[in-house]
Amino acid sequence: MSQRKPPEVSWSSWIEHAIREAQEDGQFDDLPGRGKPLVGQGGSYDPDWWAKQLVQREKFSILPPALAIRKRVASELARIGKLRREDDVRAALASLNDEITQTNRSVAEGPPTTVSVVDIETFLATWR
Repeated sequence: MSQRKPPEVSWSSWIEHAIREAQEDGQFDDLPGRGKPLVGQGGSYDPDWWAKQLVQREKFSILPPALAIRKRVASELARIGKLRREDDVRAALASLNDEITQTNRSVAEGPPTTVSVVDIETFLATWR
């Protein structure tokens, strides 16, 4: 909308006129989400809705490092357990152990880390 509002026209009528013209021109046809309910409507108001949507959309963790490493170790061990070659398992476990060691060494805030490195030979014995 590049036109300026004439001084003799009120804001509300000028805006309503612009919306009506856009509707008649079909500018609102085929918009994404058309005919679908608005997200977040119908529930109680959550003042942190924007932060929760940001975390969900960007897929990042807000966990303290000590808890994040626990979650990472659990998911990595499940993934590593599905590998087929022993060399791949050893390499993945070595990398995971490096990550655990680095986290244990560097965590300064939040709960203390209690995750110990994975014993590669014990893991391989159950993996086989």
